[in-house]
Amino acid sequence: MPGLLVAAAGVAVAVTVNALVPAVSPLMVAVVLGALLGNLGARPEVLRPGLTFASGRLLRLGVVLLGARLAVPDVLALGLPVLLLVVTTVAVTFSGTWWLGTRLGLGRDPALLVATGFSICGAAAIAAMDGVTDSEKRDVMTAVALVTLYGSVAIALLPLAGGLLHLPAESFGVWAGASVQEVAQVVATAQTAGQAALATAVVVKLTRVVMLAPLIAGVSLWRRRTAGPGPRGRTPVVPLFVAGFLAVVALRSLGAVPDGWLAPIRTAETVLFTAALFAMGTAVRVRELLSTGRRAVALGAVSALLVTLVALAGVLVLV
Repeated sequence: MPGLLVAAAGVAVAVTVNALVPAVSPLMVAVVLGALLGNLGARPEVLRPGLTFASGRLLRLGVVLLGARLAVPDVLALGLPVLLLVVTTVAVTFSGTWWLGTRLGLGRDPALLVATGFSICGAAAIAAMDGVTDSEKRDVMTAVALVTLYGSVAIALLPLAGGLLHLPAESFGVWAGASVQEVAQVVATAQTAGQAALATAVVVKLTRVVMLAPLIAGVSLWRRRTAGPGPRGRTPVVPLFVAGFLAVVALRSLGAVPDGWLAPIRTAETVLFTAALFAMGTAVRVRELLSTGRRAVALGAVSALLVTLVALAGVLVLV
């Protein structure tokens, strides 16, 4: 209970900051608050059980609720060209970022987290992928910081680029939804081009979120096959929380989730992810984090450029 109460306090502060500055994700605020708590020596052992519960069980429950954002008919309504664009952008960004990250010496799991965050949906995807890896909490914080940094840059630069390219509103919406990291960042970017761009961008962004389930399942299967004998080798191909995510997507698509439930579910999802990332942040040691700073920033820059250019090429060719 003490750890959960501290996590709840962290959530309250993070949500308040987000309410005052909507462009700042509560997830990023939570990570920073948690890191401050941990690095100031304010994490006694009595907090550990609750914080461990928050970074594990609450995180997985948040991933399950994330499925309520998605309805398959909305995704299919985008049309085959846009769906191909999303799949291609995710595949190229994920594989390219992961490959480059390992070449830069960041390690397999840290590179995997960064690749997931830039290709799918920012901090939420990073936290979900952390559930099937052996990464350190500092790696989670690094990846979250990178998607926040470069997503914020996209909010400023993409509208300028869209104007120079004379992209129609819906085409700009596809570009923003397929390339910007966080959902909130997509909204901030696309709304500069009007409601048509915003509506398209949100659906395209959530279509990227659909890719989270097969991506995690694929990584889990790969780790299961390469781990050899032992507990890791006996892990399920599809983790239970991913199966729950798919089940909620199915329920939403079948109309079994009333529209009146969606806002409370999204609030609960945000609270759960914020609590989990606050708890993860308390385990981060800034001195260790800085040791990989330059390589991580370089990887984030290349990944942001890759996802932006691949998505733009798709828009110009297919949309």
